[in-house]
Amino acid sequence: MSSLATSYETVRSQTLGRLQHLDFLGPLLLRVYLVPVFWMAGSKKIDFSTLMPYDSTVNWFGNPDWGLGLPAPTLMAFLAGWTEVLGALFLAAGFAVRWITLPLLFTMAVAASTAHWDNGWQAISDPGAPFANQRVEESADRLTKAKQILKENGNYSWLTGRGSIVILNNGIEFAATYFVMLLALLFTGAGRFVSLDYWLARGNGLAPLNRY
Repeated sequence: MSSLATSYETVRSQTLGRLQHLDFLGPLLLRVYLVPVFWMAGSKKIDFSTLMPYDSTVNWFGNPDWGLGLPAPTLMAFLAGWTEVLGALFLAAGFAVRWITLPLLFTMAVAASTAHWDNGWQAISDPGAPFANQRVEESADRLTKAKQILKENGNYSWLTGRGSIVILNNGIEFAATYFVMLLALLFTGAGRFVSLDYWLARGNGLAPLNRY
C-alpha cells in the first residue's frame, strides 16, 4: 500500500507539477468573468453624474410591496452599487483582490437572501433541471401558453431566431455561483503575472509570490 501511494505521488507530482507555471490562469479567468458582471450590476445602480444611486434603485431597495423592503434604502443602494463598481475595477486591475472580495461576498449573500431566496435555486425556469420547485413547475404551463400566443399572433421564427423563449425565475443560482467564485479568489488571490498585486508583492520582496 505504501509503494502504491508513493507511485501515485510520483506520477502526480511529475504530471500536475508541470502545470504549475500556468497556475495564474485560474484566478485570471475568474476575474475576467466577474468584471463585466459586477460592472453592469453596479453601473445600473449608480448615476455617475451625481455619484449617488438612481431614484428607481433606491425605491426598489426600500419598497416592501414590490421591492426588497430594506432599511435605509439610499445608503444600502449606495454601498451595494459602489461595491460592485469598485469591485469590477479592482478585479480588472488585479489590485487588492483578496480585500475587495470581502464586501463583494457580503453583497452577494445579501442579494441571495433578500432578492432571490424566495424564488428557490434556479435562475431560469426549467422543470426538468435539479432543484425545480413548485414555482418553476408552474412556469411550464405559462411558457407553453406564451409560445402559443406568439405563434398565433407573431412571427415566431423571427422571435426565436436568436434563442429560445424562457421564463426568468430569478432564484439564487447566479448569486450563489458568483459567491463561490469570489470565495475562490479570497483564498487564491489575484494570481501571478497579470495583476497589480503580484507586481506590488514582487517589488516589495514579499513571499510567497503565488499568494497575496
